[in-house]
Amino acid sequence: MQTINKKDIPEILTVEIEKLSNLGLGIARIEGYVIFVESACPGDIVKIRVGKKNKNFAEAKIIEIIKPSPYRIEPFCPMQKVCGACQLQFIEYGYQLKLKKEIVEDAMRNIGALDVTIGDVIPSPKIKHYRHKIQYPVSETKNSKRILAGYYKTGSHELVNIKYCPIQPEYCDNIIEFIRAAAQECGISGYNENKHSGDLKHIVIRTSAYNKKSLIILAVNSIKIFDKLKVLAHKIYNEAENIQGVGINLNPQKTNLILGDKTEILEGEDFIEEKLCDKVFKVSAKTFFQVNPYTADNIFRYVKKYISENIEQPTILDAYAGITTFGICLAGIAKKVVSVEEVKESVALADKILKENGIKNVELHNMDAAMFFEKELRTKGRKFDVTILDPPRKGCSKSSLDYALKLTKSKIIYVSCNPATLARDLKYLTEQGCKIESIQPFDMFPHTYHIENVTVINTPN
Repeated sequence: MQTINKKDIPEILTVEIEKLSNLGLGIARIEGYVIFVESACPGDIVKIRVGKKNKNFAEAKIIEIIKPSPYRIEPFCPMQKVCGACQLQFIEYGYQLKLKKEIVEDAMRNIGALDVTIGDVIPSPKIKHYRHKIQYPVSETKNSKRILAGYYKTGSHELVNIKYCPIQPEYCDNIIEFIRAAAQECGISGYNENKHSGDLKHIVIRTSAYNKKSLIILAVNSIKIFDKLKVLAHKIYNEAENIQGVGINLNPQKTNLILGDKTEILEGEDFIEEKLCDKVFKVSAKTFFQVNPYTADNIFRYVKKYISENIEQPTILDAYAGITTFGICLAGIAKKVVSVEEVKESVALADKILKENGIKNVELHNMDAAMFFEKELRTKGRKFDVTILDPPRKGCSKSSLDYALKLTKSKIIYVSCNPATLARDLKYLTEQGCKIESIQPFDMFPHTYHIENVTVINTPN
């Protein structure tokens, strides 16, 4: 129970960090009043400066580490303290996994009101060079007009110019460094977010763990492709043999969306290939595909093994399917797979992948999942042995969950990158009579607070 008023919290004080929040912040308490401490590890005893105070909590930064946690280590990246991408890199990796499991447990208990056992987090096979999608915002220096590209400082829009990032393949650093120099040579300016001026807004790289090929997309503040961009694309494409294609994305809107609606490939191919579950997939600029293919492969194999051991020749509904990765991985153990995805480009790629892999038992639908659920119930009335739900971070709507229940005879397998929305949705499903069989976390994003979960749900049908 809170016994202290926020006005009585001093600006400078010494605290011990108890645990980690779901956003990767250390949690300390003063007579029940919560203080979220940036860059803190459970077990740290630290002197902090308290900043913004709210009724129930305050925010603070570390002034001095008086006694470090036994799990605190020196980050392997020299930019970790200023770059906002790897929040937990100063924590020993095995302990990161324990903390992520606690984040999932807290979400299930506090949001879902669920008493369920959470499996130990399955670690990423690689904890460096694992990130195969890079999205760098771009700006330029005020006087020299030097192109800057990197990540933002935590909680700000101050760009950190990243020249070396150990969580992405090393050749990506070389590509980005070349783009910085070549863009300036071509007279292409960096974007000014405040003035909504300048040319180059983002550099996006999709790169393959399978064959090391890369697709480069330059997001620009323009309604059309101008000649300087064509020259830059040509320079980039000819810089290295592993660059499979270079494209321009037109994004003239003042928005936080990285890519606009229109992308034109100026050089090479419009996709890279990635291999999962012994199948080769085509991945384009706007296709959803997991950034860590090593952990993704573990997840797909885990789901495939579970289904094959529990249901013989199932009919499977793959909702929010993207390029139908789950459906294609599961096709070999299924009687039939029905795949639903609203992005037309992803469905077109899925169709190509099916044909190239000789898979004939997957049925593709290009439409919103909720609309498909309603149509399926109204017209065909089919029911599926297994439904795979792999929604965005916001989770599923109640209506989508209701439809999934009506369409599923046995199991729902819910894949989520957000423990909070997963817990909310699982609470709703249990209220409808479902039973949670298992929750298995996978570390898709080492050194961050993010955690992927695969939940097996038994339906009441």
